[in-house]
Amino acid sequence: MVRMSFAGIGGFILVFIESYIVMQLKGYHTIEFGGISPFISVWAMNFFLLFSILTQVKNWYLEKEETREESYGER
Repeated sequence: MVRMSFAGIGGFILVFIESYIVMQLKGYHTIEFGGISPFISVWAMNFFLLFSILTQVKNWYLEKEETREESYGER
């Protein structure tokens, strides 16, 4: 649930960061997304990107803790 919350908020923030980068590179003053549907599509892509990254970080952390417990058990 925490991963979904962070991914949702982070995906929303990434939309604006990406828009700002495009505006700076192309010299635009505004960006028109063409409606709510394209905006939601970009937000969904960012959500799944962040969710998959956070899932990998979680799996890495759990495996790291598991190997740490095993190493303490061997001593």
